[in-house]
Amino acid sequence: MAAKPKHKSIHEKLTEISNNLWWCWQPDVAALFREIDPVLWTDVCHNPILLLRSYDADKLEQRARELVLHSRINAAYRRWQEYMHSTSTWGDANAGVLGHRPVAYFSAEFGMHESLRIYSGGLGILSGDHLKSASDLDVPLVGIGLFYRKGYFTQLVDADGWQQEEYSLANPDDLPMCEVQGADGNPLKVAVDTRHGKIHAKVWKVAVGRISLYLLDTNVEENSDEDRELTAQLYGGNQRTRIRQELMLGVGGVRALTALGIYPRVIHMNEGHSAFASLEIIRMRQHDDGMSFYDALRETAAMGTFTTHTPVPAGHDRFDGGLMEEHLGPLRDALGLDYEEFLGLGRVDPHNHGESFCMTVLAFKTTRRSNAVSNLHGVVSRRMWRNLWPYRSEEETPIGHITNGVHVNTWLAQQMRQIYDRVLPPNWFLKCGQKDVWKGFEDVTSSELWETHQSLKNRLIAFARYRLTKQAQRNKASDAEIERLQNVLNPEHLLIGFARRFAPYKRADLVMQDFDRIKAIINNSDRPVQFIFSGKSHPADDYGKKIMQRIVQLSRDPELQGRVAFLEDYDINVGRHLVQGVDVWLNNPRRPLEASGTSGQKVVLNGGLNLSILDGWWAEGFDGKNGFAIGNGLIHANQEIQDQRDAEALMHVLENEVIPLYYTRDVDDVPLEWTKRMKRAVRTLGWLFSADRMVMDYVTNSYIPAAGSVTSEMRLMP
Repeated sequence: MAAKPKHKSIHEKLTEISNNLWWCWQPDVAALFREIDPVLWTDVCHNPILLLRSYDADKLEQRARELVLHSRINAAYRRWQEYMHSTSTWGDANAGVLGHRPVAYFSAEFGMHESLRIYSGGLGILSGDHLKSASDLDVPLVGIGLFYRKGYFTQLVDADGWQQEEYSLANPDDLPMCEVQGADGNPLKVAVDTRHGKIHAKVWKVAVGRISLYLLDTNVEENSDEDRELTAQLYGGNQRTRIRQELMLGVGGVRALTALGIYPRVIHMNEGHSAFASLEIIRMRQHDDGMSFYDALRETAAMGTFTTHTPVPAGHDRFDGGLMEEHLGPLRDALGLDYEEFLGLGRVDPHNHGESFCMTVLAFKTTRRSNAVSNLHGVVSRRMWRNLWPYRSEEETPIGHITNGVHVNTWLAQQMRQIYDRVLPPNWFLKCGQKDVWKGFEDVTSSELWETHQSLKNRLIAFARYRLTKQAQRNKASDAEIERLQNVLNPEHLLIGFARRFAPYKRADLVMQDFDRIKAIINNSDRPVQFIFSGKSHPADDYGKKIMQRIVQLSRDPELQGRVAFLEDYDINVGRHLVQGVDVWLNNPRRPLEASGTSGQKVVLNGGLNLSILDGWWAEGFDGKNGFAIGNGLIHANQEIQDQRDAEALMHVLENEVIPLYYTRDVDDVPLEWTKRMKRAVRTLGWLFSADRMVMDYVTNSYIPAAGSVTSEMRLMP
């Protein structure tokens, strides 16, 4: 007779759940952790592992009895078990060909949750959402990245409004990750060769639902002090640091998969940082299968897919020949290529010896399928890289597009989720990439939608006041200033949010170009407008820091009556509050420099409306009735004139469309035409810009063709 399964305590059940990031996109499960100890939950940065460390089994049992949590904890545990063991999934039906040899998804950063700080911004959040949707859909996929113990920097804004950066070490014992063990029972390690010796790394595993994410960490005793710090910091150091990180990500990542016994059928390189992976696979085919370099290149390219995110030439990593030879020389020897032939793999013109080695060029040359991240970005990318295919017209350049999307369950507020659960079909969240699933959202009553949104807006304002007060106390502000901050922003007034990297092309201060005009809009006694900003500037970007400083100083201007706020240290937690609580999301980059953008897609899910330049995803999503557009999508040849034109268009749409629509109310103080747009935005955009739809597109149009099961070209190729 089989032994009866051992009864597990609620502490054991919650510990199991806490070690898989599945919990972080289940708002009711996250709420359980928060309810156990709300103060501690905030203090430990929403980290359930640290929370449970303060509660032994008996103490947790007592606390659960006090709060009557047993049934909810047991239900959460059962749901997690069912999720992990379900076989009736989209992936089982549509991606079975990948089952025994999965997709290997390489990215320099992954943003899954604020407690695991191995991300900086949009690229990382996109990667994290990709893994989550691959898990929900049950697509056979593994992730490969680097473990940054110091992560990206913590942003502090000083009394002058200037950004200061701080770094802190993360303890792996405090995170949902474990060391991977080799066959000998010791930590699994890999090494990559350079002209000056080997760089070693051990491998960590992070469970992201059904997906395994493997992170390489060079902080091992075999390395020099310099190399132990190699993976400590995201996007830190100089070009030498960058090439060594990318060598470890690409070559080390492939070697880690081999050591794990994982032989992927598809390689997906998310941006060019991991492009050295293709070279390592080519080397393996030469060594293991006796192929020539060019035969191995052809075979490797057939299994490769590459996503480019950067429409700005300066945003693509380039290395000089000296750095390449120092770090890739041993690999070049193994490939059997001479110096110039090897460097030619990363040059648009292989014979131009003055051209540096570009990782994006290498990625294009070593993959058969490549895509941009929006329709317009595809146009820009084909124009930018057309010289790689000199015998084709620009329109025939083989770069397609798969528009980015966001993971619905991660970014949807729990209050809004309750509406979705009632008006959408049962288990809608398992089919959120399908258009018909969303049509029922039109049945939501305007009053219910508005009241739910207002509750989220109130939560955002309370969060903002708390953060602003803590920031002022740290900067030793006066009692009067602290008291003022405890009353900034009014839930009855129109609230516009802007949060993203403070890069100059994103034009965070465009709305402030005509200060007298915007001040009059903000201070209008009948129809006041408020702004809430957040975002980081790269530590080396002083121009971006000056833009940010101007915004911070404006937020402290007494003439603006507490109607402008800046929240420091933008991260997933701050972003979550913002996208769930603002009325309007402002996005005004210089077209066409926003490759896709995803923050506005998160706002849509929660009933916010977008006010955006017709760039990136908004150029595909805006239909005239589901948000607001700035300008007409045309671009002036003179950048200064374009900035002036866009600033005027922004003021015009604010004064003549956004503000009047928001403040036109019925007898119950509900803005009926506004809520009509809210409902249309959710219905028309929610499915289309979901990460489920995005991952399904990758599976259908990229992964399965790359796996060799079909021979048709990508549907989205030009």
